[in-house]
This record gives sequence, C-alpha cells and structure tokens, in this order.
Amino acid sequence: MHPFPTPPREVLIGDAAAFVGTTPRAIRHYHQVGLLPERKRGSDGRRRYGYAEIIRLLWIRRMADAGIALDDVRDAFTGGAPADADSDDEVAGVLARLEDTLVAQMAELQKKLSSVQRMRTLGSRLGLLDDFVSSRLEAAPVGSLRQDDLDTLLVTERIFGPLGAIAQASRFLTLALHPELRTESDRVDAAEAALDDTVAVDDPRVAQVAAERHAFETTLMSVIEESGQLEEDDALFDAWDELHLPKDTDTAPDSDTAKDTRVTSAAEAIQAMPYDFSPARLRSMELAVRLGVSAEQAP
Repeated sequence: MHPFPTPPREVLIGDAAAFVGTTPRAIRHYHQVGLLPERKRGSDGRRRYGYAEIIRLLWIRRMADAGIALDDVRDAFTGGAPADADSDDEVAGVLARLEDTLVAQMAELQKKLSSVQRMRTLGSRLGLLDDFVSSRLEAAPVGSLRQDDLDTLLVTERIFGPLGAIAQASRFLTLALHPELRTESDRVDAAEAALDDTVAVDDPRVAQVAAERHAFETTLMSVIEESGQLEEDDALFDAWDELHLPKDTDTAPDSDTAKDTRVTSAAEAIQAMPYDFSPARLRSMELAVRLGVSAEQAP
C-alpha cells in the first residue's frame, strides 16, 4: 500500500488559486476590495493560505460564477450598426448578430436569476451546491445540516464533481436522520482532533482512535446500506447520465473548462487542499483506512 499522503497545512497563493480555479491576481484583488483578509507574510516574504481561506475563496468563486457582484459578495460576508453598414443587407446582418448576442445574454441572465432564486429558497450555502447534491439532502430535518457539512460538500464537489459529492451527501443525510450516529460521529471527531502536535505518532491513543473511526464508519455504512440510500444514489447517477450524454468526440473541450471541472485523485486532492492535521492525526487516519481495506479483503 502506498504511503498515506501528507497534506500541507498552508499553501502559497499560486497553489490556492489553482485549486479554487482562479488566478493569483484575482485573489490579490479580493484582498484589495475587502473580500478576503490578507495573511501576514512569512519569513520568506510570501503569504500562505489555510483551510478557512480556501473555503472562503470557493464561496467567492461560486457566487461570482452565479453572477453576483463582488461588492454584494463582500457585503454578504460582512452581514447600433457600424458606419460602413449602409446597405439593407449589411444592416440586417448586424442586427441579426446583435439579436443573437442579446438572446444569449438573456438566457445567461435567466440562468443567473434562477441560481440566485435557488440560493434564496434553499439558503445561501446549500443553494450554492449543485442541484443533484442539494436534492440528495432534501429529506434532512430542518436545521440538521451543519455549516461544516456544507463546506465539506463544497470541497468534495470541487474535487470529484457532483457525482462524487452525492455519496458524501448521503453520509450527512444519514447523520441528520440518526441523532445517535451524529453524537458518535462528534465523539470520534473530537478524539481525532485531540491527536494534536503534542501526541507522538506511536502513542497508543493513535491506534485506539483509528479503531474507533473504523468501527464508526462500519456502522454508518451498514445504516446507509439498510436504508436503501445506495439505490437512491444510483437513481441520481442514472439521471445525471441522461442529462449529460457524451458529446461529439471530434469536438475538443474548452481547455479552461476542462481544467476547472477535472476530477483529481484522492492523493492529489490531499496534496492540494490544506488541512491543519498533526502527524499523529494523519497516522490515525491512515491506520483507519488500512483497517477498512483489511476488512474488505477478509474472506
């Protein structure tokens, strides 16, 4: 088994921009207009960004993509024919092209309006997720989804796309529907968080917490399977496939779009997304994964 990849606790502006799908120049602009607080420069004179900054950048990017002005985003975070067209044919051609442009703009504006209306209906954070992901959470009791849940889904959707986030959404739905599982999840999360920099990687608590995580994940997956949620996920996958039929293979995809929506491997994601995990916590996570693999391979 390959060594468990170690994520950076903080990343440089170029890496942050690449992960979010924007540019360092845009991030500097966000600093200037008050959208993103500036981080202090390190001893090498360079700024570094952690998990909280990446989350805010992802929200900024998604809201900007929906057509919301940066000024509004910031507030949300703080509470004719050319001269030579002298023939009827030339004028008609200009008007036809203008009409096509305006129709396209109107369609785009309607799309943005629908996005904003959806955000207001579902709530700003839930509404920013893809329709397929948010629909997976419709059965969750009011107020049962946490901000951290939605932040995690935002990251998952960015890395693996909506289909990858649907499985994650099923997990949060199960926790929302089963308070006792949520309580146990919080306990295991707290135990992992307690494995801070003061804990050695060979401390017995590391293996103990790994065993607790494995046991919890096993129980959670059993509940998900028994509830029929995997079948519901499959139905969503089929619906997605019907709406996203393969395009003409002779048509090359736009490079920027392909890069923005590409699916990365789990290892690449861990290397790109900063999490402030201690070596002991990372070791415990690795051991939990190994326990899961061993359980799957057991006869």
